[in-house]
Amino acid sequence: MSVKIIIEKGRSEKNYWRDLWLFRELFYILSWRDIKVRYKQTVLGAAWSIVRPLLTTLIFTVIFNRVAKLPAPAGVPYALLVLSGMLPWQFFSSAVSEASNSLIGNTNLISKVYFPRLIIPVSSIMTSLVDFAITFLILLAMMVYYQFIPDIKIFLLPIFIVLSFLASLGIGLFITALNVKFRDFRYIIPFVVQIGMYISPIGWSSSRVPEKWKLLYSLNPIVGVIDGFRWCIIGKEELYLPGLLMSVAVTAAFLYLGIWYFRKTEKSFADNI
Repeated sequence: MSVKIIIEKGRSEKNYWRDLWLFRELFYILSWRDIKVRYKQTVLGAAWSIVRPLLTTLIFTVIFNRVAKLPAPAGVPYALLVLSGMLPWQFFSSAVSEASNSLIGNTNLISKVYFPRLIIPVSSIMTSLVDFAITFLILLAMMVYYQFIPDIKIFLLPIFIVLSFLASLGIGLFITALNVKFRDFRYIIPFVVQIGMYISPIGWSSSRVPEKWKLLYSLNPIVGVIDGFRWCIIGKEELYLPGLLMSVAVTAAFLYLGIWYFRKTEKSFADNI
């Protein structure tokens, strides 16, 4: 596909969202490149997408269920409780990490060629969707192993997949724009992601949080996503609606902030990078 580029004052601002569609082929190319590079020259290759969630599920099950004696809802294997929480968290953490470093990793492309820079962080998130799909297949296999059949709420799962994508996109756009100017963020993000794993209800159910703290706890946008995933997949506990609405509101705020700050600083990327 050939794209005709007209350079004139104010054109990129006026036609920015139209240009995103015109450069869709570049989006496909970058997404496919990132997927291939992710496991290039690794010993296990794509098997890491299977080993990592299984090993994490095993560790969390032993620590929280066998050692801490935290129970799962009646009739639900604890491993399913953990993996249903690990599924959105793994996507969210991986997407934020990939997006936050995406501009720095494409320095030559940014400094030489015009295109809407938003394509880069969005395409980097696509690699995380591949890992998400593989982990979801593991979850289905585990359901078959435990002979666990979800109810009709499983068909609402795409809503929470979209919500997790928007949460990671908003935060990722904001951080990657900051990372261009302040390179310290490349060291801060892994630490923040690690802390986030321990303060999110991955290895345990958020129903353990005292009632008076639940709404405050839901300021963490991934809490509502994890609860939504478990509600759709396991369906043994009621969904805490005020917490979900809080997570949606925080996600919307981060998405607006991320797009706004990314667009505001986009013109300076080539100079600062």
